[in-house]
Amino acid sequence: MRAPITVQFSRPLAIAALTAAAVVSGVAPAAAHPVRPGTPSPGKPTPGVPRAGAPKEPPASMSTLGGEQLGRPGPQTGAGAPPLPADLSALSWMVSDADTGQVLAANNAHWPLPPASTLKMLFADTVLPVVPGTASHKVEPAELDGMGGGSSAVGIVPGQTYQGADLWRGVFLRSGNDAVHVLASMNGGVPKTVTDMQAKADSLGAKDTHVRSPDGYDAEGQVSSAYDLTLFLRSGLRNKDFKEYCSTADAKFPGGPNTKGKPFGISNTNRMLSGTGGVAKYPGLIGGKNGYTTHAGNTLAEAATRDGHTILVTVLNPQENKHDKVYTETRALLDWGFNAIAAHAPSIGTLDPAKPSSAAKSPGTAATSTDSSSSLGVLGWTGVGAAAVVGVGAAYVVLKRRPERGRRRG
Repeated sequence: MRAPITVQFSRPLAIAALTAAAVVSGVAPAAAHPVRPGTPSPGKPTPGVPRAGAPKEPPASMSTLGGEQLGRPGPQTGAGAPPLPADLSALSWMVSDADTGQVLAANNAHWPLPPASTLKMLFADTVLPVVPGTASHKVEPAELDGMGGGSSAVGIVPGQTYQGADLWRGVFLRSGNDAVHVLASMNGGVPKTVTDMQAKADSLGAKDTHVRSPDGYDAEGQVSSAYDLTLFLRSGLRNKDFKEYCSTADAKFPGGPNTKGKPFGISNTNRMLSGTGGVAKYPGLIGGKNGYTTHAGNTLAEAATRDGHTILVTVLNPQENKHDKVYTETRALLDWGFNAIAAHAPSIGTLDPAKPSSAAKSPGTAATSTDSSSSLGVLGWTGVGAAAVVGVGAAYVVLKRRPERGRRRG
């Protein structure tokens, strides 16, 4: 049993020495991914990332990859698009058509922000082809070293043998950082996995993403964006195993000594999929990945299908202090996306920058920005709680988790 750990909001928790160089600073042994120009140095604030008590405003300059409008601050839609939902408070969000790659609407799409456990989508994109569900592995105690304090866990027991499919269900359903670390070990270790994830992000065109940890746990300099996280989800849905795991609401997980070897039930912490915690299931939801850390706030990427169309929505850090706000905003944006498709709304960008967007190809459909006086533009920002005490329960017991403010999970 892990002892309760006090989590300070004002600075990242220490990570074990064996993985600190690769996970926190991004510097790994010889084969490491080169540090990009402008990558934050260890111990220095991440440019553009909101800090406690600081104004939550997007960077003065953001990437325009995928379209010029995607680099503009504030909510963006195409001319003639349906009105956006009211009361959107997230720092960043994006709505896209998974099939065509068209971006239908966005708000600060390229703002680099802490991703929390939505980064596990990139982890799966990277490691699933190497460690399939048919793999088998006996867990060594050292493989669980280096997990951040207060990490979410599915209940991995050192010395026990697991199938790859069980570990992946631990990642997708329970957001288990313990499962991530075991799978990273099967991939050659945490430093190698961080390097591989960065290379995968680069190959997908995710230029806002800087990987420091495999599980999404807060680490200095680790950021992604609504645009990049949408790329990771879209890529993952092309893998049948990824799609199966992210759409699974309930499963059985192998038990250990505390359960006398009997499997125990686990439910997906993505409440739009599992329908728990007062959040209704979304019709046609395929699934995705949710996350929460002290610094990132609530994050969520979802895919849903209706009338032959698949819409992707990514929402980062809603500012309204309600435990289900990330779900209500995502639900509203999914509904908006399907309405926009039905209305033949023009795109404002593309997930496939090498291809021309529909706006560029269709005369008379030039995209325009929404009025700067939109409801999002006048919302006040609410800070996240400054500290919390997180108790990590027995490794064999799965706790019912809710994305309350003030807990660091990853």
